[in-house]
Amino acid sequence: MNSHPTLQARPAEGYAGDVSPELAYQWAQAGEAVLVDVRSSAEIEWVGFVPGAVHVAWKQWPGMTFNPGFDADIQAASQGKKVVLLCRSGVRSIAAAKRATELGLQAYNILEGFEGDVNPNGHRGHQGGWRMRGLPWRQN
Repeated sequence: MNSHPTLQARPAEGYAGDVSPELAYQWAQAGEAVLVDVRSSAEIEWVGFVPGAVHVAWKQWPGMTFNPGFDADIQAASQGKKVVLLCRSGVRSIAAAKRATELGLQAYNILEGFEGDVNPNGHRGHQGGWRMRGLPWRQN
């Protein structure tokens, strides 16, 4: 096992574990996992997205209500592989990972999410997250 802490999954309660953005990317590139973005369509459209990620919203815009198609969509997206789940900050993806686990999938939460934590000025994108770590992403 790699001794670098960002390249190891951390155990979690109710789902397979937490992984760094770097490990999630490594797994997806190696074909070991499917990267699933659980953010709303609005977030993906306005903030940015990871090329090649499968979009399965956990909550829908507007109103951020639960996506009734989540169960069927996440099962279809998994392709029999483990799934690594990405949201804005790593909170919704925990809930989605727990649900995916209940459905029988090996589901991991991606720590820090796409945008990371809020900094002292109230801005995301400067403290952790997929984008700040220099992993591939695009904007429309």
